Amino acid sequence: MAVPGDEIAFLDEVHAALARMLDTAAYRVETGAMVAGDRYTAEVLGRMLKSHLKELREEPEAPPYFGALHLMDGERHRIGRRRVADAQGTPLVLDWRAPVSRAFYQARASDPQGVRVRRRYGWSGLTLTGYEDEPLTDGRSLSRLVTEEIERPRVGPMRDIVATIQPDQDDLVRAGLGDSVCVQGAPGTGKTAVGLHRAAYLLYAHRRQLERTGVLVLGPSRVFLDYVSAVLPALGEVRVEQRTLPGLLDLEITGTDPPEAAAVKHDVRMAGVLERALWSRIAAPAAPLTVLDGSYRWRIPVFVIERLVAGIRAEGPRYGVGRERLRARIVALMQRQAERRGETPGYAWQQRTSRAAPVRELLDQVWPRITPAELVAELLSDPVDTDLSDAERAAIRWPRRRSARAARWTEADTLLIDEAAGLIDALPGFGHIIVDEAQDLSPMQCRAIARRSTHGSLTVLGDLAQGTTPWAATSWRAQLGHLGRPDAPVTPLTAGFRVPAAVLAVANRLLGPLGVDVPPARSVRADGVVRFLPGASVHDTALAALDHEGSVAVIAASVDGLSLPSSPRLTALPAALAKGLEFDHVIVVEPTEIVDAEPRGLNRLYVVLTRAVSRLDVIHSRPLPAALEEASRQAPQ
Repeated sequence: MAVPGDEIAFLDEVHAALARMLDTAAYRVETGAMVAGDRYTAEVLGRMLKSHLKELREEPEAPPYFGALHLMDGERHRIGRRRVADAQGTPLVLDWRAPVSRAFYQARASDPQGVRVRRRYGWSGLTLTGYEDEPLTDGRSLSRLVTEEIERPRVGPMRDIVATIQPDQDDLVRAGLGDSVCVQGAPGTGKTAVGLHRAAYLLYAHRRQLERTGVLVLGPSRVFLDYVSAVLPALGEVRVEQRTLPGLLDLEITGTDPPEAAAVKHDVRMAGVLERALWSRIAAPAAPLTVLDGSYRWRIPVFVIERLVAGIRAEGPRYGVGRERLRARIVALMQRQAERRGETPGYAWQQRTSRAAPVRELLDQVWPRITPAELVAELLSDPVDTDLSDAERAAIRWPRRRSARAARWTEADTLLIDEAAGLIDALPGFGHIIVDEAQDLSPMQCRAIARRSTHGSLTVLGDLAQGTTPWAATSWRAQLGHLGRPDAPVTPLTAGFRVPAAVLAVANRLLGPLGVDVPPARSVRADGVVRFLPGASVHDTALAALDHEGSVAVIAASVDGLSLPSSPRLTALPAALAKGLEFDHVIVVEPTEIVDAEPRGLNRLYVVLTRAVSRLDVIHSRPLPAALEEASRQAPQ
């Protein structure tokens, strides 16, 4: 449909308003310090104004709005990625997260929510090319513009889905801040995008609270985080930490574990092993405590100290907190003795007494100080806990005793150190954490995340069928228990908007052999091409793929030695790094080698096959896995 003049005039008005917003933000930065009442206020105001200006200046190039609501009461609202207002402050474009905007995603024939017309706009870059007035239905049929947006070629980082969010996705995005949710998302259902949009929504709806406590996105790898890094800035949110779990734990990793040792260290039993090792350091006092204070001598008998220790242990504090409680209660007892002698000990006396050498020596003997790294170094130098078998103790035992400073820490060791740190003191947390590819987390990794969300909430994203680590979860209920949210609801997403039906028909054949209880994905797209090419040249197949628009990936168990054409649109990727990524055309090389390369190789193959959003080629010389044999006979060659 041609763009009428009133739509062109409105677009010009929006562009003018955006330019005015940028100029106003720059002016406020220049004059903000002059209107502040004091230095502190000027600093806070300046930081806020500069942040707003930075957001506007770094706004990604994208259409200012993608839809409109024509309501039954005559009102009209354009919906975009951020709010745009005219000179009087009247909104021209509503933020997609605003309450009014929800009807854009949720209105249907059986529940129109006051909507008369839902309009979607078509764009070519920043040029408005047309619009479509979409009928409200109760089915899953997609409008032409939504279909075109979903099927648009993928080049570069992940895009937002703000223009194409579906009702079940919108329900998850707008769940309350206090609600932890788990999304079992089949390939192509947009679970990662849902999680990122949920972060943006929560920051909009609960900005003041989350500015204090923060939002964290945890991804499985730096490659994955680089791929999704553009989504939140495109939605106007730049104050979200995006980390891998090793990056969050922030300990230099200089060693590697053999598989047997890594499996033990990731096991949830290690939490109990560490806890017992830490609390076993508590000892009975060797002698009464005596402290000289001028001409006085304060004395606390052994049985009283033992009673204090037992009382504190019964309160269940963290180890470091317990040590300080013991110190405080010893000082309090001596203070009472001083008061009975007519003294009036004040704060200075309390501080001096708490630091007295006899008090320090007693604490070091009865409740000794220790760092998390020291505790783990002691444990790994001589693991003795009987909860582990002889073979398990041998697997994690260091060849020789080392100090914490001399240790060559592994990635799994960081989990043990973090567990120990949480036993000794409270760790800083986040108001909300989005955890992607959560099915691949070990119990000890889950516990590290749970420690950082004690007073916050979680959005847990994953697919049990895509579990590829040795400790990958087979049940969401157990995994949510390790994450500290055993009662969080699990919501399945099965409508595939990214992966076409032809590709899913092949990938879904693997679900039976995988033995996981997940609903199969079904695609809303009838397009897509799958070809099995026995004995074909990888180089020539990749060269032919580049004749099509979009991104191309060659994925194999190892890409070393592959001869490929040179193109910025072509990526050669080992199967182990494919998770979470997507490409228009995927060329899978030797599926059987992918399966044989690791214990969960069939899960890895399922991941690899579902990276294709338009075309999938499977090149093989070796026999195919049994689950793909029938598919290869039915597919075009």
